[in-house]
Amino acid sequence: MTTATSTSKQDTASADTIRWGIVGTGRIARRFAQGLAYVPRARLAALWSRRPESAQAFADEFGGRCEASFEALLASGIDALYIATVQDSHADYAIAALQAGVHVLCEKPATINRPQLERVVDAARAARRLFMEAMKPPFYPLYRKLRAHLNDDPIGAVGLVRAGCSVPGVPDDHPSLSFAHAGGALLDIGIYEIFLAVDWLGAPLDVQTLGRLGPSGVDTFASLNSRHEHGIAQLFCGLDLHGKGDALLMAKGGHVTIHEPWWNPSRATIRYADGRVVELDEPFEGGGLNYETAHFCELIRAGQLESPLMPHSKSLQMIAMADAARAALGLKFAGE
Repeated sequence: MTTATSTSKQDTASADTIRWGIVGTGRIARRFAQGLAYVPRARLAALWSRRPESAQAFADEFGGRCEASFEALLASGIDALYIATVQDSHADYAIAALQAGVHVLCEKPATINRPQLERVVDAARAARRLFMEAMKPPFYPLYRKLRAHLNDDPIGAVGLVRAGCSVPGVPDDHPSLSFAHAGGALLDIGIYEIFLAVDWLGAPLDVQTLGRLGPSGVDTFASLNSRHEHGIAQLFCGLDLHGKGDALLMAKGGHVTIHEPWWNPSRATIRYADGRVVELDEPFEGGGLNYETAHFCELIRAGQLESPLMPHSKSLQMIAMADAARAALGLKFAGE
């Protein structure tokens, strides 16, 4: 049996291998690089970080060439860029890459507000390059299996989505608590729950939010009730309480529990109104980021400029919900 790592090495000489660049070398960049070993015909070609010693250590572990600047990274012959930096920098890096003719997979949240994301989408369309927010759940095998199962054996239209996660003990110097880097529970954790609501219920119509701001000025807890085209969502996210991370989808003919952590989904239970219970168990490999990356690579090869699973419209609806929630809490970042 061929291992994922040996497959990746064999694919480096393939004519349709996607050459990736990474900006940022933190924890999420490491997960991305680890996942590349599981993606056929893809390799890490180059990287750049503001911290040269971090970039070199990253290259020593995962391969790729360290570039002296972000501009050099864009000019290094890469096909696609993964943006793994803090979110206040996402828009600038994405627009520069797109204008340089490079496809962009940007870590969530794609930007810190809707006006920024609109500028990124405009840049992608003008450059005719693929841009996608790296929202991982819809690409996991379990999530796809659940969609397929409910298509064949439906519970009816989902009318309520309930989801949330709260993680205490974040260090004071972590970017999640940084006002300067546009941190906070809504953008770091809540964007996942917001995705789930939009994915199953459609565009948001109105959002009601309660929450609190912490000492650094960012939101440390938020509770959202939102009305959508096709139903209602009850969501929460936090950085100062410990909260379960499962999700519930309710319909007339039954309900679904996506077990925690639902955003890295591997198990779901479907309970039908007629008493039937179906258990779905679909383990994932490679840390999970490899599925969105493989999807992105196939879109590039097919000449597609937008993902059907994570289209621009969905990202725009998601960040609009986060904007509305932050406005209700009185949270505005620099320049907004």
